[in-house]
Amino acid sequence: MKKIKHIIIVAIISLLTAVSCQEPLDLAPLDYFGDGNYWQNEAQVSNFMVGIHKQLRDNQFMFLRLGEMRSGIYSNIDRQNTSLNELPIIEQRINENSTGVTNWSGFYGPILQLNLFIQKVENITFLTDAKKAYLLGQAYGLRAFYYFHLLRTYGGVPLRLEPEVLNGNTDPVLLRKARATEAEILAAIKSDITKSVSNFGTSANPSEKSLWSPNATLMLKGEVYLWSAKVYGTTGDLAEAKNALNAVTGTSLVQNFANVFAYGQKNNSEIILALRYIVGETEMSTYSFYLYSTFNFDNLHYKDSLASGSLLVDPLQIAATNSMQIIQRYGYTFELFKSYTPADKRRDATFYDYYKVTKSGNPPYAVTIRNTALVKFLGTISANKRYFTDDWPVYREADRLLMLAEIANAEGADPSAYIKKIRDRAFYPAADPTPFVNSTKDANEVAIYVERVKEFVHEGKSWYDLRRMKYGNDPLVFKSASHKLGVLDKSTQSYMVLWPIEPAIWTNDPLVNQTPGYATTKPQ
Repeated sequence: MKKIKHIIIVAIISLLTAVSCQEPLDLAPLDYFGDGNYWQNEAQVSNFMVGIHKQLRDNQFMFLRLGEMRSGIYSNIDRQNTSLNELPIIEQRINENSTGVTNWSGFYGPILQLNLFIQKVENITFLTDAKKAYLLGQAYGLRAFYYFHLLRTYGGVPLRLEPEVLNGNTDPVLLRKARATEAEILAAIKSDITKSVSNFGTSANPSEKSLWSPNATLMLKGEVYLWSAKVYGTTGDLAEAKNALNAVTGTSLVQNFANVFAYGQKNNSEIILALRYIVGETEMSTYSFYLYSTFNFDNLHYKDSLASGSLLVDPLQIAATNSMQIIQRYGYTFELFKSYTPADKRRDATFYDYYKVTKSGNPPYAVTIRNTALVKFLGTISANKRYFTDDWPVYREADRLLMLAEIANAEGADPSAYIKKIRDRAFYPAADPTPFVNSTKDANEVAIYVERVKEFVHEGKSWYDLRRMKYGNDPLVFKSASHKLGVLDKSTQSYMVLWPIEPAIWTNDPLVNQTPGYATTKPQ
């Protein structure tokens, strides 16, 4: 997407979006004059869809926050003399007064735009049938995607499928809506996926992978139906998930793991859907918080102090950035780094490890701090400046393969063929030193989860995986003597698999109740 397009997008969103920070559901009145003069030609409709994708990209860090920060792979230890962000989320200390995220994660703004788009485009006559159907395929897929995040975060939420304000309902009291049940939200998601698949029909997948596509809908369908089968026990949904994932076409693993994310490899064969970042347009703004602060190296940091390694100055060349603050506000546990074998190419393509030492005598010095910087999306250098402009994958081929492995295991089949492809790529060109060996269903599930963690660092999947994947009858998210992956105590914290909502929500809408299990001070 070109820079000029995003100038147009800003104008569109300013005209048609009425997102208010004070309104929990982002339902401020629209500009009727602007709206009435807008939906007049194909260019306007297409640009509105581009604007919707711009909103999708704006939510990148929220997708990461919701899908990863609670999974136990984030460190709560300050290793660079800087304060870490969002420790209540990382340490499972969320409650109604410290919810971690607010305003339903901000997703009702984009949902409102999709509701408006669907209503308008369904009734437009100047588009060709093929164009209209393709745009609706995108819109229904994207709306299902947002509601799926809401379902996995909050459980039941208010279900809004129409642009009520545009339809004349501007009364705040009449706009109030209680939370639908989880079953109702899931049914709405599945309905939107069905409509997306139907509208896409036999449309080909575009080579541009920063826009929602038929393959993206099939990946979402596979993920939703896998969740439905394993979290809710819905009969037949495991087969639906497998059929959807097997229907994805035209994808293959990139041989070199690092190249999947490389700036010069956008739209590669592994990517199914990615959020696009480009030098001169926009960067992944929060990525710099996962790196080191050079001013804290203080002549005590080495790449490999135990082997008399070199003193670090700025090994990743991040000091010359595009006016971004480089400071470590988030860090992954060093145990995660150590879980990779040195021969696993994913390790050094994901992390740069370094060490603080105590200088006493001759090297090797005693190590006092072990730390990592994230390099998986390090971006590119242009005109002597570092830009964090690698694309952020939403869906890719490795995800498809490992979901198929999980499905095979749930069916009682051998998942080895799928896992082998992932591990062979991880160690390429050498042979996998410890190939996966089919075992019990529980052991296989843990092995698949561990593989997913190593594969998808900083891609917003590990918390959802913990909730979906199981050991025996329990999700992996619960602590167990049989595995070391759990982060919640089942007997006292089972309600915490869902997030609480803040009091401001029911202050604005008394029909909305707190997430079950959390204390509430809501007036009755």
